[in-house]
Amino acid sequence: MDTVTLDATDRGLIHALQIDGRVPFRTVAEVLGVSENTVARRYRRLRSSGVLRVVGAVNGVRLGYTSWTLRVRCTPDAAGSIAGALAARRDTSYVHLLSGGTEVSCNVQTPTEAERDALLLGKLPRTSRVTEVSAHLLLRATALPTSWSGSAWLTEEQVGRLRTVPASQAGEPVTLEEQDRALLEILGREGRASYAELAAVAGSTDSTVKRRLDTLCRAGVLTFTVDVASAALGFPTEARLWMSVQPSRLADVARTMADHPEISFAAMTTGPSNLLAAVNCRDAEDLCRYLTERVAALDGIQSIETAPVIRTLKGAGAYVHTAR
Repeated sequence: MDTVTLDATDRGLIHALQIDGRVPFRTVAEVLGVSENTVARRYRRLRSSGVLRVVGAVNGVRLGYTSWTLRVRCTPDAAGSIAGALAARRDTSYVHLLSGGTEVSCNVQTPTEAERDALLLGKLPRTSRVTEVSAHLLLRATALPTSWSGSAWLTEEQVGRLRTVPASQAGEPVTLEEQDRALLEILGREGRASYAELAAVAGSTDSTVKRRLDTLCRAGVLTFTVDVASAALGFPTEARLWMSVQPSRLADVARTMADHPEISFAAMTTGPSNLLAAVNCRDAEDLCRYLTERVAALDGIQSIETAPVIRTLKGAGAYVHTAR
């Protein structure tokens, strides 16, 4: 990622895209009080510098998939290649290199038990230099990156002008149509792909594609979100927290942590460590204060393991390889 200094227009644009990743630049310009050309130019600058990327993220739960979080411990010489291989998979997201380069964490959405077992019981355990693999079923998320307050900038009035209708998270799992997979593949790489581009891939018309995307969004299958570098927002110190919480206090602790501005993701999981959280801080001292003051004050936490994020290879969207 190139070094970029963000001003008020950049921050407002990022917040607008967090609310609605496909919001028209014309609408953003009206909300920010600048020209549409200015918004488009700023977006291209932030996109090309690696600060942000709008992606179409798939909620596998609405498709009947199961979601897991993995921890893969390996020798330092192999961690980078293993993280890259995991990032290149279509079923992974949020792939991070942790703990001095000896651990990789990621989320996985598996459509079938066979695919889950192939990864967890086959490929990873048999990979050379992998020393340990642990998998935890994600039970319920209480905080998601799409609502992280670290990217907030706009006023309530401005937010209200951009707010979209919440998607449904209930009901029977949705079945994808054949053309949906092609659309989701493109949107996973570029969430602001035009309807004309998507129609060409799907062999359909602009209006038909628009209606189908609206249907998937309303059903909670598809969300347009922003992969944004937290360091650009002033939070270069990231860590993953694995906590063991008394079962009777688990839901309360998860909800309380979701309200902490440092937390961009929190979810209850299976396993001895039954609460996972992603924390974003301004520096190491800020992280220390958070752990020893805010987290330490929560009743029910029996143990906590903190792993600093060394590098993020993949966020919500598809993996895009860049030469280093």
